[in-house]
Amino acid sequence: MNTKHPKRIVVKVGSSLVTNNGEGLDHAAIGMWAEQMAALLKSGHEVLMVSSGAIAEGMQRLGWTKRPQEIHQLQAAAAIGQMGLVQVYESCFARFNLHSAQILLTNADLANVERNANAKATLETLLKLGVVPIINENDTVVTDEIKFGDNDNLAALVSNLIQADLLVILTDQGGLYSADPRHHADASLLSHAIAGDPTLEKMAGGAASELSKGGMLTKVLAAKIAGQMGASTVIASGREPNVLTRLLVGEKIGTYLSPANKN
Repeated sequence: MNTKHPKRIVVKVGSSLVTNNGEGLDHAAIGMWAEQMAALLKSGHEVLMVSSGAIAEGMQRLGWTKRPQEIHQLQAAAAIGQMGLVQVYESCFARFNLHSAQILLTNADLANVERNANAKATLETLLKLGVVPIINENDTVVTDEIKFGDNDNLAALVSNLIQADLLVILTDQGGLYSADPRHHADASLLSHAIAGDPTLEKMAGGAASELSKGGMLTKVLAAKIAGQMGASTVIASGREPNVLTRLLVGEKIGTYLSPANKN
């Protein structure tokens, strides 16, 4: 696994990790990632973060225990939760004398030539300034995406937008298994595969948690998208201690998916 020398890295964290399985934002976990990202920046890497959690945080602030079905309730929860999400990230990165920036995107932004170019220019400028962009889907304005989209896909599109070398998708699973380890005791962890291999999509079937929209399938599909522009992907557990810094010194953690032209 050659993850030692990527210059530009996109890190995606899911709702279950950011919100401690729905119990409000996990300040300690976010602080831990901020510390690791500070170490990566000090080592000469450029880091962008794609973070879920706005809807889950909004639900917690509103006292909702079940994710609503009504689109405008979801959008309201996202608007409320985004305030908390940004506050926590800003305070955590500030401890390491780092600035962070909020970027809210939709698939429509990236599909539009002019907005795509503007988003790319803004992200490139932030990276040159040593700022960590915190990217999330703009759930307050999207409709179909809030029901069917996911931040795994957004992370892959961002990776392609800024031509990242590595996409790290942190989840509550150890990586991609031959079957769902929650239901199959004999499931084995896949340590390395080629992104876009159709057998991976069959392997990755399975539902997500109550809080998240994605499952392992969306992560495999994200690796396929990122691989088309030459980025490698690692799917690993966000609960693994120092997972980012360990990955970036070449330790084998989770599942490494290399692009077809770089196996």
